[in-house]
Order: sequence, then C-alpha cells, then structure tokens
Amino acid sequence: MKRLFSYLMGGCLLAACAGTPTDEISGELTGLETDTLLVQSFPFMGATERDVKTDTVVATGGKFAFNVGDSVPKQVYIYPKPSMQPGPDGRMPMVRTMPVRLVLVPGSPVMVKGTVDDYVLSGSPVYDDYEAANALLADYEAQADSIMKMCMEMQKNGVSRDSISIAYEPMEGIEKAMEDARAGYVRQNSGKDAALLVLTEVRDPKTAHELLESLTEPVRTGALYTLYDFLKANNDKTLARLEAKEKIKEGAEAPDFTLKDINGKDFTLSSLRGSKYVVLDFWGSWCGWCIKGMPDMKKYYDKYKSKLEIVGVDCNDTEEAWKAAVKKHELPWLHVRNEGNPDVPVLYGIEGYPTKIVLDKEGKIAKVIVGEDPAFYTYLDSLMK
Repeated sequence: MKRLFSYLMGGCLLAACAGTPTDEISGELTGLETDTLLVQSFPFMGATERDVKTDTVVATGGKFAFNVGDSVPKQVYIYPKPSMQPGPDGRMPMVRTMPVRLVLVPGSPVMVKGTVDDYVLSGSPVYDDYEAANALLADYEAQADSIMKMCMEMQKNGVSRDSISIAYEPMEGIEKAMEDARAGYVRQNSGKDAALLVLTEVRDPKTAHELLESLTEPVRTGALYTLYDFLKANNDKTLARLEAKEKIKEGAEAPDFTLKDINGKDFTLSSLRGSKYVVLDFWGSWCGWCIKGMPDMKKYYDKYKSKLEIVGVDCNDTEEAWKAAVKKHELPWLHVRNEGNPDVPVLYGIEGYPTKIVLDKEGKIAKVIVGEDPAFYTYLDSLMK
C-alpha cells in the first residue's frame, strides 16, 4: 500500500541479513534490482536537513534488518540504491521519488513486506492497527492511481490541458472521501497509537485540531508523545497563520513587534512610523528566490532609501547562517531575526517566501506581494513618484 508521509532528504554502512528480535526495522522487498538500500531517518521534533541520517543497508535476496537508533519517533524512508553506472543516455540514475515510508515507533519493531510500491507493515500491534486503517483507503487509492495514470497518458499523447483537467476533476471527491475515512478512523480509535499515525495524513487544520483534542491521554503521553507535540504545535501555528492572514489586508494596521536586530539590540517596528515607507521582507538564506532577488532589492534600496526603509525578517535560519548571508550579500538595510517569540511570520500570515509587505508612513499595510515578482518594483516606482 502506498504511503503519503512527506519530508526531507539527506553514508555509513549497515550490514544486515535476517532480522533479530532487537532489530527495529526488518523485512523483505521483492522486485529489487539492487542488493543495497538507502535508508534516511530523522526525528519529527525540530528536524532540519542536518538531522537527516543516511545509511546504506545490505539486502540479501531482498531481505534486510537494521536499527536507526535513538528512542524518539522517526520518519524513515527506504530506497533501492541506484546503480552508480550511467544509463544508455549517459545520465546517472536518480533515487526513486516514492520510497517505502514509515514512522518508527519507539519500542515497536516493524516488518516491511512486499514491493517498494505496494507493501505491508507488521510486527507490532501499532502497525497492525495502522494497516487496518489503510485498508479503509485501498479502494480510494486505486481510483486515484487510475486517474493519475490516465492523466499522465493523456499528457504524453498531447491531449489538451482542458481535457486533462476535466479527467482529473473526480480526484477532489476521492481526496475528500479519503480525508473523511481517516478522520472517521481517528474518532473511532482515539485510544490507539495508530490513530496518531493516521492523523499525520489529515490535511484540513480545523479537522486536525478536533482530532488531536479527541486523542486519549495514553496516546498523547505515550511512546509517540513527541509526535503528538509536534503535530499539535504545527497545527496550532497553521490555524494562527490562517487567522492572521484574514487580517493582513490593504489598509489594515500592521501588527507591531519587537525582535533583536543583527547587533543584538531590540528593534520595534512602530519606531519607524511617521518618517518613511517600510518594506517588511520575509526571507531566509535557504530560499533561492529570496537570494536571487537581492541585487534588485539593493538597487531599489539605494534608489529610494531617503523615503524607504527595508526590514529584513529572517525566517527558519540559524543565527550563524543568517549573519553570514547578510555579510556575503552585503545587504545594507535593517535586519531582525525571528526566533518565535513573537512568531512574526505567523503574526503576518506568511505562507510563502519571499513575501514583501509594504507599509505606509502611518504603519498601515499598503501592499502584499508573494514571491520574487517584478510587480513589487513597479509598485515602488509608482509609490515614490
């Protein structure tokens, strides 16, 4: 059965043959074209790219067994390792984009059996329960696969986009039915750890909030307590962001905040009121489009700095990466770092990076532009006339 967990990417060598009672993960995958597996694992709480551990595991006749270590819930991706030899076209093979995916529950060994595309998890009651939950989705997944294959074939044959869109329309109803099935399972099994695993795939934040509240205390505080805390914190933040987004409208007063600037001093947004227009630039050193737009930002800052101030709000960076990026790209405007208290991107309903919010001299929102869009610079030219 296909899994829908999603996350990051990231060697050392783990030799493995038949599983033992102490092995966290074991199993057998048929149809492999390699005797080596790539295993990526990372914790839920506070996971960054640096937290991703990549191991190489031997699969003898498709059989494997290994441990990833640490007694915290982890996401685990298992890929067949591609050949390191170039293909007929001279290109190096790519790692599969749809690996075996699972949540490793501390103290609950898991067995994986099947193929990379269609597999079953077992070995502990939590995985047996999880498979029972996924059985409720089997028919919907088959329908979704059929539609996806049909649309891909239509695209391959040059069928018009409108026709493909019409063929894809039933997918919305299927996804809604799957969401309802997952929610129903969680409501009826709120005392099982598997309900929390199913809840990771519920997309609607309001539904997820209700389901998180319905889980019993043993689930909230048991082996998966860090997963529960992670999901709740993220969902609360999503709900707060959606609520804030409704208030971030042109003409509305910009929420005030105080953050530390790049020199460690307090900076308060309202201190700029009455003197200049202000651009809040929500960015990060990890954001390619943010960095790509910096040369134009610098040109326009130099052009209008007598009338305009830019406040760069760094998001999701380490302090070191933030300061290094400001220095490397020689960014001459004000810089503050969001550390979550207050969580300024949530306060402003930020959902994409970069996002630029233009404030008038009275501190009211004049314009919101998401992405590195030339319209931002056109707007500044019209505003500064």
